[in-house]
Amino acid sequence: MKCPACDYMETKVVDSRLTSDGASIRRRRECLKCEKRFTTYEYVEHVPLMVVKRDGRRQPFDSKKIISGLVKACEKRPVSIENIENVSREIERTIQKKYDREVDSRDIGELIMEKLAGLDEVAYVRFASVYRQFRDVNQFMNELKHILDKEKK
Repeated sequence: MKCPACDYMETKVVDSRLTSDGASIRRRRECLKCEKRFTTYEYVEHVPLMVVKRDGRRQPFDSKKIISGLVKACEKRPVSIENIENVSREIERTIQKKYDREVDSRDIGELIMEKLAGLDEVAYVRFASVYRQFRDVNQFMNELKHILDKEKK
């Protein structure tokens, strides 16, 4: 590891710790030449995941798009940004575990709806109405009936 202060190539690790989320390792290092201390982080390198869109196009997976969709669905609802970020991380973890290189956009949409159903029913219906592209009131009512049937069980 090159020292950021003097560019010397030899350092020693003074301390190593897992980060709070357990996804990386934080290392305190010391330059063997100038004795400057600095911090580095070690992460697992993931192969970029591609999202297959409805029209067959492929795009790199972007968790910001999930957060954006969740924020729009939860607008003016009693859902904190912290809850939205947690749901987004859960969805991203599920996708990373389940899919190797490609994931269908429909699978992502279904995961989002599943999480929203447990978070806020109004946000769920908002997202579902856009995602499922309801064409008329009957489709919308069928989705509402589906939610009400789940509540009864």
